[in-house]
Amino acid sequence: MESSGGQLGSFVKAVAFAAEKHRNQRRKDADASPYINHPIALANVLANEGGVSDATVLCAAVLHDTIEDTETTENELTTTFGSHVSSVVLEVTDDKSLEKHVRKQRQIEHAPHISTEAKLVKLADKICNLRDILASPPANWSAERKQAYFDWASKVVAGVRGVHPNLEAVFDGLVARHAELR
Repeated sequence: MESSGGQLGSFVKAVAFAAEKHRNQRRKDADASPYINHPIALANVLANEGGVSDATVLCAAVLHDTIEDTETTENELTTTFGSHVSSVVLEVTDDKSLEKHVRKQRQIEHAPHISTEAKLVKLADKICNLRDILASPPANWSAERKQAYFDWASKVVAGVRGVHPNLEAVFDGLVARHAELR
């Protein structure tokens, strides 16, 4: 990822890879939107709202759910995108063999200890998830479940505070907007 052309090429390669891996997946929102919209939204938040231009961060953002939610392996990511991108993706990947409440608690516990790149991806992920819940939540989510997600996301983001004050302000604005709507 040396030249800007090389960085752009790497990013486009990551988008294409993620699109292929997530091609048959849908989000849990009421519209069952295409899953690939989510990782692209992360990259958009980072690049266009956060001014992040680091190709490793942007590639990791679009690849962040590939190991967790598809058949993609760590080796496949490392071979295709290098060890740095792969390591950032691994830092934000939940161990699906654990129960959901354990995975959620681990995110809270691990957030302060992950790399700066992973913290940026984690922050963008939470911003996008809160926006999705505000705009088009899963049809079966009660007000209590939405509130629980916002509370949990706030605990995760507390562990990455200081990584990007402007994006943290975006997150805080979404939390405030949700509180106003309650």
